[in-house]
Amino acid sequence: MLKGVKVLSLALNLPGPAALSRLRTMGAHCVKVEPPPATPAGSADPMKSYAPAAYEALHDGIRIVMADLKTDKGRRKLAQELARTNVLLTSFRPAALKKLGLDWKSLHQQYPALNMVSIVGWPGAQADIPGHDLTYMAENDLLNGLELPPTLFADMAGALLASEAVLQALLQGQAQGQGTRHEVALAQAAAWLAQPRRWGLTVARGAVGGAHAGYRVYACKDGRVAVAALEPHFAMALCAAAGLKASNMLAPATRKALESWFAQQTRRTLDALAQRLDLPLHTLARS
Repeated sequence: MLKGVKVLSLALNLPGPAALSRLRTMGAHCVKVEPPPATPAGSADPMKSYAPAAYEALHDGIRIVMADLKTDKGRRKLAQELARTNVLLTSFRPAALKKLGLDWKSLHQQYPALNMVSIVGWPGAQADIPGHDLTYMAENDLLNGLELPPTLFADMAGALLASEAVLQALLQGQAQGQGTRHEVALAQAAAWLAQPRRWGLTVARGAVGGAHAGYRVYACKDGRVAVAALEPHFAMALCAAAGLKASNMLAPATRKALESWFAQQTRRTLDALAQRLDLPLHTLARS
């Protein structure tokens, strides 16, 4: 899809490299500029230190160029790369980009055909406010108690939106005959993920938030079972298997009856049942 397109990234940590990795799988020629280990900025991309396995996975097939952008030599090296680049991907805050002479106004004057996708934390005028996945999740009411989320939702959703923005930039730039800039805010990526909660779908009273007896996680004899029998035909088949007559799946009594039934079943029995009755069940070990 993106064969012949060159994407140059200055984005460190997770969202930028994750977006770049996706673009590479689409066929783009991907290059990433990192600060040399000896610079005050640290040892290249911080991810290489705190998550080496993740770094290696996300940079497979990516050409790495070392350049200290605070030096003339580093800026010349970057300029050579930019002259052959279709899309520049960044994750620096706007103030930092301006100090480096890499703000959109400056770049557009030097490279009129260049497109730019800027990954920021907060949108628009708030883009210089610091933040991370956890704060964007908190802003959108996506944290439960004191537990940390099981994955980095805002970062990974932001990576998807960034790769989408690259495609949009290429199409728009092609149509307009000049480069365009697109901003991807991680806080807005978290807000996109939070929409089912705002609609009431995943709150406790919502059908997929625990109110529907056929869409829950239950304890079984030797583990847990994730049940997704939301559609009426799945719910009826589940109730029949549990020996329950046609039930109101939103009634607490139905939930309690299924809870008692699942507690008596083993994972092996439930896995076999799911296959035999074509039920959307998935068993897990105890947490």
